[in-house]
Amino acid sequence: MGRFTENLASCSSLEKVCEQVPRSHADFAGLGLTGIEFAAFRTAHPQGLGTDLLPLHTPDTATTPGSVYLVEGAHHFTQLDISDPLPFDACSVDWVYAEHLVEHVPLGTVTSWLREVRRILRPGGILRLTTPDLERYVRGYLDDRGAFFTRHRRRLRTLRVGPPMPERRAFMLNQIFYHFGHRWIYDEDELRHALDSAGFEGWDIRRRSYREGLREDVAALDTSFRRDETLYLEAAAPSGPGAGADW
Repeated sequence: MGRFTENLASCSSLEKVCEQVPRSHADFAGLGLTGIEFAAFRTAHPQGLGTDLLPLHTPDTATTPGSVYLVEGAHHFTQLDISDPLPFDACSVDWVYAEHLVEHVPLGTVTSWLREVRRILRPGGILRLTTPDLERYVRGYLDDRGAFFTRHRRRLRTLRVGPPMPERRAFMLNQIFYHFGHRWIYDEDELRHALDSAGFEGWDIRRRSYREGLREDVAALDTSFRRDETLYLEAAAPSGPGAGADW
């Protein structure tokens, strides 16, 4: 898994475009940005700022926290740690997206990060989260036909991550908890609990399907790999008079 991540963090070119991260909505707009994709070295959104805990690097240079870089001439990126307060102003972005991030950090860290996400989203903004769906794994484990297990095993072989997966469904269930740096696994109720704990009461929280959501450009960030194993959830911020960071 470490080698896999190292390959993702390697790039051909890095250009520092801003000494400081954008703070206000106007700062983001000045860079042509509208939102943030967390846990993304190269966000596919043309107006997105990608972030990750790990540095991106070329053979000659690497990113450092606090600056914004253009990766391979096309993708904006800043290095940051979601366990710290986010360095952005309240109501500074229109959308936040995180694909298969929340399962990699403790629940308490996720709750703190979600509070920060709630703070930085503008009225009417969208948060879209995706994560492995515990319910689907449990159902797959219990299914005597073994179809879910077979698909999961085939995907890991294609990805070439970790040792060969034995033909034991218990291994698959243990794997979702202990392999790949997973720290906390969610079903829909648990993810809603994390959002409620972070103050998202009053937001419109809905389960979504692959690449289906309130904003087509944000939902389009979903990757097809493992789509049948993934839970998609969106939280839409209140809009209109009186909406703001302290809703």
